[in-house]
Amino acid sequence: MGGSGPEPVAAVAAFDDFRRIDVRVGTVVKADPFPDARKPAIKLVIDFGPEIGRKTSSAQITRHYDPAGLVGRQVCAVVNFEPRQIGPFMSEVLTLGLPDADGEVVLAVPTRAVPNGGRLF
Repeated sequence: MGGSGPEPVAAVAAFDDFRRIDVRVGTVVKADPFPDARKPAIKLVIDFGPEIGRKTSSAQITRHYDPAGLVGRQVCAVVNFEPRQIGPFMSEVLTLGLPDADGEVVLAVPTRAVPNGGRLF
């Protein structure tokens, strides 16, 4: 995270490339500090609805968010990447965000409530 400016535009991709990345919306049901992470992070449990269920994520979002304020919020995440071991924690989904002017993460979220598990298109 962070950098000296915006990243360059990625190479042209086919629509099928986009469809292989499964981005879904879910509601944060639990959020805890993650002091064991190398970079400050928050451990999330996100409910993606009955088809996908609850998944865990380690998110480097401590600059703008505190755990208590995240519970009940909807977030977007990639749900079909390989899980990653982050210290003692298994991160099952990649919670998505965008950099602010200082390169700190601002969550990518729907502007209106939508059903959990809805797929980005």
